[in-house]
Amino acid sequence: MGTLYLVRHGQASLGADDYDQLSALGLRQCELLGEYFAQQGITFDALIAGTLRRHKQTLAGILQGMRHQDEHLPWAGLNEYDSEAVIAAIHPQPLVRPDTPELVRQHFRLLREGLAAWMEGRTQPERMPSYPDFVSGVVGALDHVRANHFGRRVLVVSSGGPISTAVAQVLGAAPAASIELNLRLRNTSVTEFAFNPKRLSLVTFNTLPHLDAPGLRASVTYA
Repeated sequence: MGTLYLVRHGQASLGADDYDQLSALGLRQCELLGEYFAQQGITFDALIAGTLRRHKQTLAGILQGMRHQDEHLPWAGLNEYDSEAVIAAIHPQPLVRPDTPELVRQHFRLLREGLAAWMEGRTQPERMPSYPDFVSGVVGALDHVRANHFGRRVLVVSSGGPISTAVAQVLGAAPAASIELNLRLRNTSVTEFAFNPKRLSLVTFNTLPHLDAPGLRASVTYA
C-alpha cells in the first residue's frame, strides 16, 4: 500500500485585499507541521501542490520545518474554486469585506448557497470551470498518485474544496456532502488515505497532530 497525505494550506488572509497570502500564523502552522513530520520520521517520496500562492507557501513552510528541500509537481487541478465568483453568481450586488464576525457568517452562508447552486448546475460562476470539470481536476490528481506512486508516501498540498471533493469521491458521497466537509476543514489539517493502483481508502480526516498541545490550541483556524 501507499500513503497519501492531503494537507490544507495554512491560514490565509480572509478579509484582506489579497486572500491568497498566508498570514504569519499560517506560516507558523506550516512549519509546525513540518517539524511534526520530521519528529515522527515521516519522509515523502513525492510532493504535489496546487499552483496558488498559498499552496506554494504552505509546502515551503512544511519543508522548512522538516529541514528539507525538494522539487514538487505543480497541479492546477488542485486549485480552489473562486469563492467570490461562487457568491457573485447568486448575489450579484457588491458585498463589503468580511471583517467582522457577522460579515464572516454572512460570507459563509452565501458560500454554502453558491456552492450548492454551482454543484447542481443552476449557476456557472465567471472564470471558473463547471463543477464536473472541477471534480475531474481533483480526480486526475488522485489517479496520478495511484498510477505512479504505489508503495510510497506522497504529500499533496491543496485547499478545502479539492480535499473535501477527494474525500466525497472516495466515500461515494453526494456532492452536497462535500460542502459540509469543506467548511469543517482546518488550516494545515492532514487527511490521510491508503492507496493501491486500484483504489484509495480514507484513514483519517482533518487531523491536527502538530497543534494538539494545550499551548497551541489557539493556533487552530478555519480560513
